Amino acid sequence: MMPESHVVLAAGNVESNPLVSFAWIMAAAVMAPLISWATGKRVPAVVLLIGAGILIGPHWLGLASTEGGVGLLKQLGLGMLFLLAGYEINPAMIRSREGRTSATTWLVCMGLSFAGACALLHPHNTSTAVVLAIAFTSTAVGTLMPIMKQQQVLHTPVGRSLLVHGAIGEIFPIFAMALLLSARSTWVTAIVLAAFFVIALVVAAIPRTVRFLLPWTARAMVLNAGATNQTVMRLVLWMLGVLMAVAAVFELDVVLGAFAAGFILRRLVPEKFGEAVEQRLDIVGYSLLIPVFFVCSGMTIDPRAVVDKPWLLCILVPLIYVVRGLPVLIRELFFTTGSQLTNVREKIQLSLYAATALPIIAAVTEVAVESQLLSEENASLLVAAGSVTVLIFPFIANMIQPAETPATSLRTS
Repeated sequence: MMPESHVVLAAGNVESNPLVSFAWIMAAAVMAPLISWATGKRVPAVVLLIGAGILIGPHWLGLASTEGGVGLLKQLGLGMLFLLAGYEINPAMIRSREGRTSATTWLVCMGLSFAGACALLHPHNTSTAVVLAIAFTSTAVGTLMPIMKQQQVLHTPVGRSLLVHGAIGEIFPIFAMALLLSARSTWVTAIVLAAFFVIALVVAAIPRTVRFLLPWTARAMVLNAGATNQTVMRLVLWMLGVLMAVAAVFELDVVLGAFAAGFILRRLVPEKFGEAVEQRLDIVGYSLLIPVFFVCSGMTIDPRAVVDKPWLLCILVPLIYVVRGLPVLIRELFFTTGSQLTNVREKIQLSLYAATALPIIAAVTEVAVESQLLSEENASLLVAAGSVTVLIFPFIANMIQPAETPATSLRTS
């Protein structure tokens, strides 16, 4: 670790003043899209945000940390990412043939990963094998959302297929964590999950119930949606906060609450207001909360763990693709999946995006460290491997497409 920095801004240092950390984080947030544009968007801004977090974080320059309110902003950024992901996902897509194929593909990935982990580990160390299987089979659809938008592939066949695989690759690992790694018994966990969904349904019903009992509130919400009141956005953030809080109290991953908020929001917002709401969500998320999340995610990566065992990182990253991405590619190449992908290039792109992982890896390794199933060093390596997939898999997928010059990027932004 490098010597602790004593940089001071205004008053206080990084340890005592979260505002100093926030200033450095926002500096990274401003510079990342500019540098990304200068590269013709070949390097996504998300990659640069994570890299900036490594640079200014406590393991490197020590200019910023997640102390104080910065940690809360990071959690809200994670929630906003998955709210936006849930909002983009049409439930009909999950119920479609492609959705069923995605689910069975994930189950195959999980089974193969678990079997491989059991073969490598001690026969009785099944809990650690479950941790590795969950970590290797997730898809960071929330993390990929800004990358997909920047690369302008979100509303293409590849993007639509990714939303299906991504929803499965986020929700199923969360359920697996709750059922297989919880200190509670399986039936108690099932009751907790059922209680969470009941509360989510109640939260979803509140706006419509109020509108039915007090019809004037609907007009008040619309008329106060702009200017200084922003009632619609306040309702969205209330819903996000409630469901994330319920998930946290029930000791579930807060991502589940954020995803549920996105699903509910999609059904609540009338179609004629959908575009306006999405634009405001983008402003709230991508101007502050989401950049903070990505920079803070970079801060958690300890470069020493990578320096000490670089060979292990070089094994883990391809292994994540083999376990998660390769089965997706094989299913697309040799089976009828219901997707609209017509050529090999698109199918390779989908497999690379599907193998991109980070938030679930961070969550499951945190649980594993607390349960003494993984050492902190190995957990750091897994998180670093997940971060590398965010760095390189979308980059490789984008390289398959024709290069975009900075001038073209400016015109299409």
